[in-house]
Formats: sequence, structure tokens, C-alpha cells
Amino acid sequence: MSFYSNFQSDKCPCQITGNPINGLTEKVCIQAEKIFDAGIKQTQLENYSLNLTDLDPATVTYPLTFVSARSLTADATVSNLVIERQADRSCARVQATISIPVEVLFTDAAGVDGSATSTVSVPVDVLLFVPAPSIMPFSVRAVASVVAPDGTYNAETQGFTVSLCITWILKVSMPVELLVPTYGYCAIPPAQEYSQEVCAGFFELPLYPQGRGGGGKDCCNGG
Repeated sequence: MSFYSNFQSDKCPCQITGNPINGLTEKVCIQAEKIFDAGIKQTQLENYSLNLTDLDPATVTYPLTFVSARSLTADATVSNLVIERQADRSCARVQATISIPVEVLFTDAAGVDGSATSTVSVPVDVLLFVPAPSIMPFSVRAVASVVAPDGTYNAETQGFTVSLCITWILKVSMPVELLVPTYGYCAIPPAQEYSQEVCAGFFELPLYPQGRGGGGKDCCNGG
């Protein structure tokens, strides 16, 4: 059982039906991350050089054959941040470098599979809303996803030259205390353990064969 496996309760997350005010019990102060603004961009980079670090195994036979590359985590590092507030508009110019850790899979010349890490760095220059100065500082964060569908070995760097598909989201956020209406505490249902039910088909069989009872004619009596 869980919130979404036929759990019927007015104290669980679900779609609102009827008057949404019904059932509200109190105003609650919660600590949350408020997103003041966010922007997404999807781009493709050609002939990007991936320098390899942390090779596994540590000793490989060159040249390497590229297999794939993909981001290790959704979190990206924001560096070289410059924010320029615009005098004639509510937005600010946000310049930064987004660095995304990736895992690279390869096969060496001896046919041994291996992996390594690398970093994809992307410059960004966008307009985002930035809140007015306050005691609590805002921050600029990024999440990103990277995949390299193909690549070739670069003998000069002993890495790969790849084509990259990148999706990144830049956010302006701040930890805040928000006052929100609530329906009270959630009712947590018991977890339903996974079971393969290998005997389900057998247990569903009838105890005795279905059909005519012992009083009817059968083949043994010439029926």
C-alpha cells in the first residue's frame, strides 16, 4: 500500500475534488526553497573535447574506443557568476559557467571495458528576475543533464571528441519560511512488500475438478 496504490484517505496527496477549502485545518509555517525565477535551455555542441580522469582500470591500452557518456548527477556547479541589474527592467543579466560531471564508458585496444570521469563546462548569459536586496541572500543554482551519442578518440589528449546534447536549468532561489494553508498531517499507509507470487496460479486452481458429479454417466459406464 502507498499513497498511489488505492489508498483511500482525505489525509493523503491526491487530486482535489469539490471545494478546495473543505478540510483546511490551519495555517502552517514551513521552511522551503522559493524559486524566484528559472529558465531552461537545450543545446547541442559539436566537437567538444572530453579530458578523462579517474580511469578504471587505471592502466589501459591505447587507443580507446568511445562507447557512451552521460551526466553523473542532476546537480551542476555554477562558477564565474556575474549579475548585472538592469535599470529599465525588472530582470538582471546573469552570466556564469555551468560545470556538469559526466561518466565516460570506453573499450581499450585490448578489448577491456573501462570508465572515466570528465566535466562539461557551458557558458550561460541570460536574463532572469532577481529579488531586491534583503538580509537573506539569494543564490543561483543549476541542474543539468548531458548525453553524448557518439565520439571519437583524440590521440593528442588521450580523451574523446564528442557531440553533446545538453539540457540545463538555471534557478534564482532562496531558503524562506512560508505561511501556507494545510489539511493537517498526512496519513502514511503501510508499505506493501513486493512479492513475485510464484504460487499464485497453483493456489487459484479449484480443489477438485469442475464438471459432472459422480452421479452422471461417464466413459467407464459406456456413457
